[in-house]
Amino acid sequence: MSAAGQASIHATAVVSGERGILIRGPSGSGKSRLALELILAGQAGQIPPTLLVGDDRVRLTVHDASLIVAGVPELAGKIEIRGLGIRSINHAGQAPVAVVVDLEAADAERLPPLQALKTTVSGVEIPRIPVGRGYAALPLVLGFLTTV
Repeated sequence: MSAAGQASIHATAVVSGERGILIRGPSGSGKSRLALELILAGQAGQIPPTLLVGDDRVRLTVHDASLIVAGVPELAGKIEIRGLGIRSINHAGQAPVAVVVDLEAADAERLPPLQALKTTVSGVEIPRIPVGRGYAALPLVLGFLTTV
């Protein structure tokens, strides 16, 4: 599919092992920070090796009933690190989305109902992690990746 036929959204994505993590949230909510924390967790061996797919803007496509996330070419391998600016980092071209993390989610709860733990993106139902404003997202994502 051509880039013109793909949906571009304001989000960040990484791939941990073979599982893509799509991070959504308002500007300044910590999408890039969570991506960097996950990359560092992969380097530390807490989770499988993790690479950036795209920061700030990504493209979504559906292929064989799976949601695929890819970075946009003009931002490939670039991540914003608050206090350091735009930096280059190893990256992957695309990944199948295994989970969506919604930062500053209005419906985040201590014990969320099952329907809050899934979302539909481009017609594909995907597990979801709603993270409340002011709460650390990293432990929730690590918990998702390391438990069943």
